[in-house]
Amino acid sequence: MTNLDDILKSRRDTRHFTPDEVPDEVIEKALQAGHWAPSVGLTDATRYYIIKSAEVKSAIKDLFLDYNKKAESLTDNPEQKEHYKSLKLEAIEEAPIGLIIAYDRSVLNQFTIGTVGSNEAVKFSSVCAAQNIWLSLTDQGYGMGWVSILNYYQFKKILDLPDNIEPLGYFCVGKPATNYDNQPMLQQLHWKKKSEAPICTEIKNVTESYISDLKLKSQIEIDNKNDFSKELQEKIDGKTKPVGALGTLETLAFQLATVFETLNPKIINPNIVVFAADHGIANHGVSAYPQDVTRQMVGNFLDGGAAINVFCKQNDIQLSIVDSGVNYDFPTNANLIDAKIAKGTQSFLHAPAMSETELQLCFEKGKTIVENIAKTGSNCIGFGEMGIGNTSTASVLMSLLTGFSIEECVGKGTGVEDQKLLQKQEFLKRAIENYSGQANLKEQLAYFGGFEIIQMASGMLTAFENKMLILVDGFICSVAFLIASKINPSIIKNAFFCHCSAEQAHQKLLQYLKAKPILNLDLRLGEGTGCAIAFPILKSAEAFLNEMASFESAGVSRQ
Repeated sequence: MTNLDDILKSRRDTRHFTPDEVPDEVIEKALQAGHWAPSVGLTDATRYYIIKSAEVKSAIKDLFLDYNKKAESLTDNPEQKEHYKSLKLEAIEEAPIGLIIAYDRSVLNQFTIGTVGSNEAVKFSSVCAAQNIWLSLTDQGYGMGWVSILNYYQFKKILDLPDNIEPLGYFCVGKPATNYDNQPMLQQLHWKKKSEAPICTEIKNVTESYISDLKLKSQIEIDNKNDFSKELQEKIDGKTKPVGALGTLETLAFQLATVFETLNPKIINPNIVVFAADHGIANHGVSAYPQDVTRQMVGNFLDGGAAINVFCKQNDIQLSIVDSGVNYDFPTNANLIDAKIAKGTQSFLHAPAMSETELQLCFEKGKTIVENIAKTGSNCIGFGEMGIGNTSTASVLMSLLTGFSIEECVGKGTGVEDQKLLQKQEFLKRAIENYSGQANLKEQLAYFGGFEIIQMASGMLTAFENKMLILVDGFICSVAFLIASKINPSIIKNAFFCHCSAEQAHQKLLQYLKAKPILNLDLRLGEGTGCAIAFPILKSAEAFLNEMASFESAGVSRQ
C-alpha cells in the first residue's frame, strides 16, 4: 500500500479531539492544499473562515442542538431514536479550531467556463477543496469533522456572512483523540456499515432523449350540457331575489357549478401554490430589488411572515411553496416542494433562458405538483409566484404571444422608477430583436421562459384535466395562463381571474383574454395574494347557491 493509499484510507470524519492546539503552519498548509484543488473554469470561488472564539463556537453549538432535535423527530422508532441521541455528531466546542468552507455565488454573475450547464459546479469545486484539506490534515497527523446539521440561514445570519457566500458547513479541526478502530465512527457504533467496495456500473447503451411536442388543442364547444345549464340557471333565478340582483356572484356561482358539474357545488381543500424561481435577466438591473430577495422571500413564506401566509390563514386555505429554480440550496427538510430545475435561468439577452430538456422538465414537474394536490381531494387551486425579474420575463412572453408591443407589456414590476422603466423597455426590446429562433411556442418558451411561469402553465392545464377551479393571481400568473390557453383554449372555462393588478400590462392582458376580474384593488404583490383575498367571494357564490331559499321553499311570491 502506498503512502497516498494510507492517507486516503485513514481519512476519518473526526468527532473526538485532544485539547492540543493546532499550529498555524498546519492550517496554512491545509488551506494551501484546498487552494490547489480543481476549480471549475478557474472560478476560484472557495472561501475560508477560521473560528477560535469560544463565544462564536457556543452560538454555533446552540444552532446544532436546535436543529438536531428536529433530526431526532424524523424517526418514530424509539430504539433508533435513542441510538441516534447517543451518537456524537459534533465537536464544535471541543475542537481547537472551527473552519467554515464556503463558495462565492457571485462568480456566477460572470461568464465562467463550466458553469453554463450547471451552476452546481461551483459548489462541487469547494467540495474538492474540503477533501484536499481533509487529506492534508490527515497527512500531518490532524483530523477534521464536518457538521452539517444546521439551519444554514441562521448560520449565515449569526456569523454575518455576506448573502453571496454559501457555506458547505462547519468543520471541526484538531488532533484526533482516537482512530475509531480504523473504521468510520458510525460503523464502529453500528449505525450503518460502509460497503466494502465502490459501487460502479458500466453504461453500454444510449437512451434516446425524447422531448414531446406541445400539442395544441382546439376549442371544443360542448352542446350536450344545455339541459344542465338550463336547470342551473333556473336554480339561480329561483332564489328569493330579483333576477340578476346578485350580479357577478351569480356568474361566479354558475361557473363554479359548471366546473364541478353539479347543482350543489362544494369547494374542498382549497390550496394556493406559490412557485418561486430566479431569472438570469435579473442580473441586468431590470428590477428594483437584488436577485437574492427571491431566496429571502421564500424563507419568509416558510416562516409564515408573508402576506400570502396571513391571507391563507385568515381564509383557511392550504399554502404550498415550490422551489422551481431559486438560486439557493434550501435545507432538504424545509417545508417546500422541491421542483428545482436549476439555480435560475440564464439571461435571455444573448442566449436561451433554458434548454428544451429543462422546458420539458418544467411541464412534467408542474403536472406532478398539481396531480399530487388533486389526490388530496382538493378541487380548487390558486396560483402564485415569486421571482425577482419575472415581470421582465412575463412581459416578453406576453408581447410574443399576443402581438402587443413590448412597451404595452412592460410595467414597473416591483417598483422601478420612471427612468429605469424606459431603460427596462429598451433592454427587453433589444432582447426580442436579438432572438433569431422560430416563432413557435416551444422555442419561444425555452428562450424567454421562467421555470416558475412554465410550471404554473403546466399546473393550470393539469388542474383543468382534474376538473379543478383555477384561481389566477396577477400579471405573471395571467401570463402563465396565457401560455396554457395557447395549448388548450378550453381551460378558460375553469379559470377565475381574482383581481386586476396595478400593472397596466395586466389590464391589457385581461382584455385580450376576455376575462372579468373579481376584484380591482391596485395590488401588485404577487405571491397568490389576489387569489386568497378573492376566495371569500367564491365562497359567497357557493353559499348562496347551496343555502339561499328558493321562492318555492320560502313561500315567497315571485310577483
